[in-house]
Amino acid sequence: MDNSDGTRSALIVGAGIAGLTTASALARWGWSVEVIETGSEGTTAGWGLSLTGPSLRALHSLGLADQCLAAGYGMSVITNVDANGVASPIELPHLIGDDRPAMAGIARPELHRILRAEALRLGTRIHYGLGVFRLAQQGGQACAELTDGTVRTVDLLVGADGIRSTVRGLIGRPTPIRYHGQMVWRARVPRPDWATGVHTFAGDGHQTGVVPISPSQAYVFVTENGMRPGVLPDAGLAARMGDLLAPFTGRVAEIRPEVVRSESVIRRPVRTALVDAPWSDGTRVVLGDAAHAPSPQMASGAALAIEDGLVLAQELDRYEDIRKALEAFTDRRRERCSVLVKTSVAIARLEQEQRHRDAYPLIEACHHRMAQPA
Repeated sequence: MDNSDGTRSALIVGAGIAGLTTASALARWGWSVEVIETGSEGTTAGWGLSLTGPSLRALHSLGLADQCLAAGYGMSVITNVDANGVASPIELPHLIGDDRPAMAGIARPELHRILRAEALRLGTRIHYGLGVFRLAQQGGQACAELTDGTVRTVDLLVGADGIRSTVRGLIGRPTPIRYHGQMVWRARVPRPDWATGVHTFAGDGHQTGVVPISPSQAYVFVTENGMRPGVLPDAGLAARMGDLLAPFTGRVAEIRPEVVRSESVIRRPVRTALVDAPWSDGTRVVLGDAAHAPSPQMASGAALAIEDGLVLAQELDRYEDIRKALEAFTDRRRERCSVLVKTSVAIARLEQEQRHRDAYPLIEACHHRMAQPA
């Protein structure tokens, strides 16, 4: 990727939300961008996610908010219902106009499709089944040896390769991945008519909820407390998730049969990571979950990843010196991302202590704090 015309070059490791958003943002600013991904083309993890206000604001800056809203389901309220049946609605900040949704649920494959198509439209090259094996600095550039034996020498290398980031280790940023005693189950189901926003329901032992991801689809989640991380056979996941929902009544009882019938059930541990050291080393940087992976309680992991890509491009446009730009990027993002990760962990702890009424104000306050400019 050596460019004789003066165009700056970037290699992005990871074709998830952070990697593809970063690719589009850099390409918009005139960079020559290549993305490598160890997984297969079309592979995405999970059924759906929430694009909170900060996500939509950043996507709007990249010209993608309307596509995401059209592909997903716009919402403005989170309704939390405690174990006594008392509802506590949270009205979310509208960040792209009062006449537009405050957030959106969207199927992960749909979001990935939109981000990938935009990156390709802007000239990004994307390669699957390819990872990074070794990194070095060479003449002020980043040199990456890839798993197929080829070498890339670029002006900028971005590690957007998730919570188990290889790049993070290669640049000397060992970071513990912490498990928080919860397993999250998700099942894709038809959207109930009443689910026009996010709904959560606290039980005596666990918590469940419904998130619309399109006019016809939603996903149901269950946060199972006090569990060791482990893998269960796929064949039994739907029935087991149904068992976890059995103690719930009302609207949860209505959707339980759909969960039991679902052929799309996954179970994942709640883990977090936060890089305390500088996120960059020379012309190499980590972002997204590779730098700051929150637990799902704030539904804001995607927001941080999308913002990262936009902010990185902005700082690289401000500074001709890439090293200074990466330092400015970290300075601009560190506190915001740290607060989100730590808040998500605090909420997870309150859930396990069955202190849901204490968690709801913390969730609302963090959403309003995240509404501040990135």
